[in-house]
Amino acid sequence: MKFQYCPQCTRPLIVARFGDRERSGCPDPECGFVHWDNPVPVVAAIVEHEGRIILARNAAWPPHAYALITGFLERGETPEIGVQREVEEELGLTPQGVHFVGLYEFHRMNQLLIAYHVPATGTVRLNEELVDWKHVPFDQARYWPGGTGFALRDWLQRKHGIEAQPIEWDRPS
Repeated sequence: MKFQYCPQCTRPLIVARFGDRERSGCPDPECGFVHWDNPVPVVAAIVEHEGRIILARNAAWPPHAYALITGFLERGETPEIGVQREVEEELGLTPQGVHFVGLYEFHRMNQLLIAYHVPATGTVRLNEELVDWKHVPFDQARYWPGGTGFALRDWLQRKHGIEAQPIEWDRPS
């Protein structure tokens, strides 16, 4: 998020050295606001359902783009609770546990992805954020070289000994 004005005192922000690098901050030393621009924590779920992985397509994505279930943490919830909530909300499935996979940076969105393997049961019922989903057998899964794709790649290799191949998504121009 790019701030133009101080959210505490409304003065125009400046770019100056705050801490160890250039950052946006308030020029008024009495105010002291600094926009640290810390990464946002996001949970990601490798959902295992009926012996396969679920990949889903967000309504805002191109027709060929499918990925893991993700979502922002809510105030006061742990990543383990947050990832289960996202699986329930977005897919209508019942999580049967969570298993930590790893932490992954997603620079383009300034996010820290906290990835889990989430076995789940039930019937898939998509919420309004998603428009499609598919089951993918473990040995046919391919990863996208970025963000949650690396979590899927690492999990397939560690859990199933599968060396998944990368795919390239078209980037908007």
